[in-house]
Amino acid sequence: MLERFFDYKPAVLELDRRAMELCAPYFRQAEQVRDFNQLKMLRAFAGNQMSATDMLGTTGYGLWDTGRAKLEAIFAQAMGCEDALVRSQFMSGTHTLAVALFGLLRAGDTLLAATGRPYDTLEGVIGIGGKGAGQGTLADYGIRYEEAPLRPDFTPDYEAIAAAAPRAKVCHIQRSRGYLQRNAFDLETIRRVAGTARRANPGIIVFVDNCYGEFTQTEEPCQAGADLIAGSLIKNPGGGIAPTGGYIAGRRDLVEQCAYRLNAPGLGKELGCTLDAPREMYLGLYYAPGVVCEAVKTAIYAQCLLELAGKKPVPRYCEPHNDIVTCFDAGTAEALVGFCQGIQAASPVDSYALPEPCPEPGYTDQVVMASGSFTQGSTIELSCDGPLRAPYTCYLQGGLNFTASRAGVLLAVQKAYFR
Repeated sequence: MLERFFDYKPAVLELDRRAMELCAPYFRQAEQVRDFNQLKMLRAFAGNQMSATDMLGTTGYGLWDTGRAKLEAIFAQAMGCEDALVRSQFMSGTHTLAVALFGLLRAGDTLLAATGRPYDTLEGVIGIGGKGAGQGTLADYGIRYEEAPLRPDFTPDYEAIAAAAPRAKVCHIQRSRGYLQRNAFDLETIRRVAGTARRANPGIIVFVDNCYGEFTQTEEPCQAGADLIAGSLIKNPGGGIAPTGGYIAGRRDLVEQCAYRLNAPGLGKELGCTLDAPREMYLGLYYAPGVVCEAVKTAIYAQCLLELAGKKPVPRYCEPHNDIVTCFDAGTAEALVGFCQGIQAASPVDSYALPEPCPEPGYTDQVVMASGSFTQGSTIELSCDGPLRAPYTCYLQGGLNFTASRAGVLLAVQKAYFR
């Protein structure tokens, strides 16, 4: 069927046939996770008595917004947390993480990055190496930073974590890989990092950057030892429907501290109008388990296809998936750009555009990005990017539905390696 709609070469179609056969049992595993999480979501909606009037939205201050409160109660239950902030006022994942860090930390406190250097855009939030100096970074406010680098095999250095934890107030864990070639950390690893830090410092706050990982498993990090998690609604938990926003969830007292940073001291969660967004945020959350499953299936398929084409994707298609991201060394700048252009060409929006490398705010190197998405920057929709530096690693994520994503991945492989 694929060849009726796109001009695929016979060798590429043969790779597709073999990949579909190999992936079948792993697709079924992803669907089992989806079914569990969808029923969990249904119970949260029904148990909190969500009603049609909860989707009407508010203006101005947003006082007494019962729909907003109901959404946050549902979200907290689905994520296994005490409380949550789920707001359209969060502009991105980085903004959400920044609000959480500034909400938790005070002058003289120390932030411990327990899983190595955080994602590029957080370096300017923290002030690592003087980056963002004078712009209001954590360092500008007298907050210290320590790092426990990952071991050469990309596993946490538990001895280094235990040694640094007594000096830290917050232990930061980045679940997904950033621009590293490692698999996302599974919940057992998160549990072990949290336990190691807490044994060394019982009062430490374990904070997980949960971006890209939501609903890929049947539990979330707060059920594996985390005190607080945060992420973006234009990634997994928005289901491709939420137009913007982010979330912070976990212990009630910590969520309240973050709310003071988002709004103002003394106001906390009581303010924040929802305008016309509630329906899309409710609907996106409800459908998120199914959409995440489509993205995971896309990742499994892409990994298998790339492996058949001679590449070494991380993770492999037959390994556990703890986020929706696939990375692999494209080999050359031309192959990296070609792969991204193939993804763009099979996108529903701006398919005619040719992605080219360019500077991006918050990134050190030029980056090439493909994202023909309905929501700008949405990475639960099929997208692909990578920094223009050797070995030209490509990062593929998302996919609202597997059929269309399969067509895009296949075209990307052809443009990169079968010219």
